[in-house]
Amino acid sequence: MFEKAGQPGWKALIPLYNLYIMIELSGRPKWWVLLLIIPGIGVIVGVGITVDFIKSYGKITFGDIIKGTLLQFIYLPLWGLDPKTQYLGPSASEGFKAKYQKSIKKSSTQEWTEAIIFAVVAATLIRTLFIEAYTIPTPSMERSLLVGDFLFVSKVNYGARTPMTPVAFPFAHHTMPLLNTKAYWDGVKLPYYRLPGLSDVKKGDVVVFNYPMDADSPLSRPVDKRENYIKRCQGAPGDTLSVVDAQVYVNGKAMPNPPGEQIDYNVTLSSMLNPKAAEDLNMTLYENNPLYTMTADAAATLKTYSNVTSVVPNIKAKGVDQYGPVYPLDNRDFVLNPKYKLGDKYPTYNWNLDNYGPIIIPKKGWTVKLDSLSFPIYARAIEIYEGNKLEVKNGEVFINGAKTSTYTFKMNYYWMMGDNRHDSLDSRFWGFVPEDHIVGKALFIWMSWDDEGSFLHKIRWSRLFRGIH
Repeated sequence: MFEKAGQPGWKALIPLYNLYIMIELSGRPKWWVLLLIIPGIGVIVGVGITVDFIKSYGKITFGDIIKGTLLQFIYLPLWGLDPKTQYLGPSASEGFKAKYQKSIKKSSTQEWTEAIIFAVVAATLIRTLFIEAYTIPTPSMERSLLVGDFLFVSKVNYGARTPMTPVAFPFAHHTMPLLNTKAYWDGVKLPYYRLPGLSDVKKGDVVVFNYPMDADSPLSRPVDKRENYIKRCQGAPGDTLSVVDAQVYVNGKAMPNPPGEQIDYNVTLSSMLNPKAAEDLNMTLYENNPLYTMTADAAATLKTYSNVTSVVPNIKAKGVDQYGPVYPLDNRDFVLNPKYKLGDKYPTYNWNLDNYGPIIIPKKGWTVKLDSLSFPIYARAIEIYEGNKLEVKNGEVFINGAKTSTYTFKMNYYWMMGDNRHDSLDSRFWGFVPEDHIVGKALFIWMSWDDEGSFLHKIRWSRLFRGIH
């Protein structure tokens, strides 16, 4: 289609620049390209640019606009190969409107209003059904993903989840910017349903999901309005997972470690380490603390330095408290509900971040025996995620009023962990992720912004359009 307008076809392959050319071919102001980097507004403007672009080729009917926006990956190639489809001129010009849209009598205000409404609707459908942008806010996935990475997340891979809280302000997740009020109305709730996807969530996938603990007071958010988290899937439904000396094992086999995985190391030096060396190895040093956070490859390189006496992983043995209790007994940030205790006291699991489990991840149709050891692990999923009334009376479990010693799960669950193993609030602290919380699969980084970089180094150019593995 670019070539039909006299532009070299290779320009269509360069992200952002191709949109600049589309703006130029449509006759819109070139500064519109700056609007594309504004969160929320950029999505709407992107849809508007696409609409103007296809109109410039005579695709001006409502049906054409739907095809060119929601199904552009199909119709833009088809139109580009169709000899009958030709570039007619910039659709935003008065001459084009007079010649090709003369039968449509609309005021400028009406035209703009309809364009904005359509763009909002189309962008919402694209974000809901196909792809959405996210930002990495915390270092829990470093060094695989960095704070300031902007990602595109596919809704297609696992199947798009239909809205569960349909009455909401467009492009605001759970809170209105500036106003700090709810961006949704939970008076209308729809049941969980997921469209067919390309695959199930696989171990090793980097997944965006809703934070399960937002179900609790004081937030008490609906499932699809809970905070977005991003972690790596380490365990699938039915798996038995354990962590032994910081190595994840699933069903008795060691899981492959991501290249960007990092932990804390105790480093002993004979003289001060050159800051440039630490920067080159992408090491993080905690202030007033001998611990360095780095990847295994960085640790191996550091050991070769002449002023480095030792580099030892800071791994805590089983039973040694590390950063406070872990799930199901974590009370640093969340107090475990007393009714999740079956017996006089909670069992002693002796788990920490480096030595955890084994724990069985619930699978749809799996029946678990509820005893004093298993009940604290699975009670939250039974009550909060699967919506049952759970009670303990005289040491016996009642579910929806009926006494029972077993429970059969209605959903699949996953185990999510950050690649920054010693600085990640993940399943080791709050447990399982239900299937209805899964949002999508992280595909690639389209922009990376370093807040701590100098003016000329704010953009991490080497990370742009990098795939996520």
